[in-house]
Amino acid sequence: MSHDHTRSRSSLTSQIDVTAGAPAAYPQGARPIELELVRLLRDLVAATDRQNELLEELVNQLGAAQKQRANELVQWKQANPRLARNCRAAAEALGKIHTEFLESMTNEITENWESLMDGEFMLTEFVDRYGPRLAHLNGLLQVLVQLSAAPNATNTSNSP
Repeated sequence: MSHDHTRSRSSLTSQIDVTAGAPAAYPQGARPIELELVRLLRDLVAATDRQNELLEELVNQLGAAQKQRANELVQWKQANPRLARNCRAAAEALGKIHTEFLESMTNEITENWESLMDGEFMLTEFVDRYGPRLAHLNGLLQVLVQLSAAPNATNTSNSP
């Protein structure tokens, strides 16, 4: 496992010797500004390599957490198949309600956009009326959809 990780890391990073160089490493007659530029470029490459290592580690961490959540969801669905089917039916029904709610909200915006734009009271009333419901509907719909989605072959296998 660590051998594979080392191989993938080497493809993302470069190998440059950034140790303190002997004067022979620089061409004779090089000006101090050129030597400073070479040093800065080496520092930049070293910093970029470190940044790539950190990004790779972050991606691996996030990927592992996401894979764990997906596996837990698949296990839950397998342990509760009837409830997963009920969640699918509820998600479909709530999806229709959500669509009707969005239709009503967009109609109100279209018909009353001038009063919403001109009056802070009207805008506040509109947001109070539609905002919490929309947020809650979106949250409920998302949970039901996640719990009801049928696992396919790629979700249940050990693929990343």
